Amino acid sequence: MLDRGIVLVSLAAAIALGATSMSDIALLAHLAPVLGEAPSGPTVRRALDLAGTPAVLDRIARARAKARAHVWQLIEGTAAGFPWLAIAGKTLTGWLVIDMDATLITACSDKEGAAPTWKKGYGFHPLGAWLANTRECLAMLLRPGNAGSNTFTDHKEVLAAAIRQVPARFRAKILVRVDGAGASHDLIKHLLAMSSPRRILLFTCGWMITAADEDAIRKVPAGAWKPGTGQDGTAEDDKDVTEITDLMSRAGNWPDGLRWIARRVKPSRRHLRNLTDYERKTGWKYSITCTNIPDAGIGGVPGSHHPQYIDTVHREHAAVETAGVRTAKAMGLRNLPSKTWQVNCGWLIAANIAADLTAWTRLLGCCDDPDLRDADPGTLRYRIWHLPARLACHARQRVLKISPNWPWKEAFLACWQLLCALPAPA
Repeated sequence: MLDRGIVLVSLAAAIALGATSMSDIALLAHLAPVLGEAPSGPTVRRALDLAGTPAVLDRIARARAKARAHVWQLIEGTAAGFPWLAIAGKTLTGWLVIDMDATLITACSDKEGAAPTWKKGYGFHPLGAWLANTRECLAMLLRPGNAGSNTFTDHKEVLAAAIRQVPARFRAKILVRVDGAGASHDLIKHLLAMSSPRRILLFTCGWMITAADEDAIRKVPAGAWKPGTGQDGTAEDDKDVTEITDLMSRAGNWPDGLRWIARRVKPSRRHLRNLTDYERKTGWKYSITCTNIPDAGIGGVPGSHHPQYIDTVHREHAAVETAGVRTAKAMGLRNLPSKTWQVNCGWLIAANIAADLTAWTRLLGCCDDPDLRDADPGTLRYRIWHLPARLACHARQRVLKISPNWPWKEAFLACWQLLCALPAPA
């Protein structure tokens, strides 16, 4: 009988290789000469049903955190080191950046917990927290399709679970980014309260603009608007930024220590039908970011107090849609395979583990390859994991015979050798 933990990790490996249903575990049976005995489909379902219970999910979370601490130590030891984010040409050394975002999963049949979504679809609305530094999915909560985008209790739960996944010595400096759909009074208060003498927690959050906010923008002198900054640190045309904290009439209803950064851009064609009367009159589309980054800026990052830099930091949150959400959907979340809620919760955690395995493969096995270090799952599958090769036995040895014409043969061998050289956990 296979251990349930082994079954869960086996399924995560299958998802990383492209599995989209429980029956796709047959892929591992095909690879049994390399990977050993594979679980059957019914065994996988029973393992997921067990993994979806609250008590087992907590045990899995503790095991993931322990494995993550070991892997991060190995990543620090690579030539590239730990991947600190560079934003607008400035590196946030020592800072972990957590992006929170919800996504929609369509259900093509009636499933437990599936419900109509805000986009007029039908399915689920899970909320996740991704680490922008490594593109790991730290935590995710499965929710019905009609779950709110700004549900405070869900954000609080997912953020707490994400921080528990971070090794203790990395928790001193954390930057959290949330889009406007997740903003709420309770969430802002909670984020402000999370800083302590041992931890600095900064955040940027999108802001739903009201008529009162437009009045504040209307009061901005023309000369106060400054050109925005691109992700490479250069000035942008037709994109201006300014701080409006002192002009915000709503500021008195919010906690102290907040700043509001306004941005204006020339609207694109897709924005035209959603413009307000004021935006149509001025010819600009406006957005506002709320943050607790102080006037002194982010510690160790010169110039990070400027509104332009804060605006750039928050706009980088959009990368979660590609590096986070799309990676998650490529890792088994495009569809939940079961009709039962608990099994789908188990599948969700297996998909999260698959995303971690993919990130760790890139950062440890492809750390010397600029083409693969930041590769998406599809690229890794095509070039490294789905290898045209044959396992042969000769002179009591097993030999992997790789097609000599495969363009990424050397990339695979380099990845294999780096992974094989890693020390086992103590």
